[in-house]
Amino acid sequence: MFSLKKIIPILTKILLIIGFGYFFCLMLKITLEYVPLKTDVSFLMIKQTEVVERPEYLWFFYTHVYTSIFVLLTGFLAILRKNFGWENFHRNTGKIYIFLILLFAAPSGIYMGIFANGGFLSKLSFVILGCIWWFSTFKAFQLARQKKFKEHRQWMWRSFALTISALTLRIWKVIIVYLFHPNPMDVYQIIAWLGWVPNLIFIEYLIRKKHL
Repeated sequence: MFSLKKIIPILTKILLIIGFGYFFCLMLKITLEYVPLKTDVSFLMIKQTEVVERPEYLWFFYTHVYTSIFVLLTGFLAILRKNFGWENFHRNTGKIYIFLILLFAAPSGIYMGIFANGGFLSKLSFVILGCIWWFSTFKAFQLARQKKFKEHRQWMWRSFALTISALTLRIWKVIIVYLFHPNPMDVYQIIAWLGWVPNLIFIEYLIRKKHL
């Protein structure tokens, strides 16, 4: 006879996997719009000033887009090892996750943040996001090398909370546009902060109260 206490955590994990899989597929679809290298699709349609005047912008953009999808995937796969005990798998995917963020995804994101739509507030948010994302990932890397695995795990949770801002930003955008129909530039200013600040607050709560 199944215990309800045992079934609920299993169902929760299954729903999380399904939910992540759904949103990951949406992000993959967005990423594939830029394959092969295209300058006149999706997000780049509203960044033509940067595309024309700053040739390097495209390379930072492609670097960010192409690496972030793997960061998202490896981060989630590394988390699964807690439930399945895949120690070597966790270690290897974690290394890829950290490597991609520190060398490619975060630095390119910071550069793109400087030219974000929505004015100063949006630019400030995305630059801060990129810097904290890089720092939290580097801190996790340092602690792993020092074999302080509890602290390493906590900083990795902070890092991943910022990684999934790519998802939560788009979710908030849909909700806000559907409910309030604001000016497009106002939307950028709002979701620029909503995309990651609540994530960080929530994961900090879990770290302190639930001892992640």
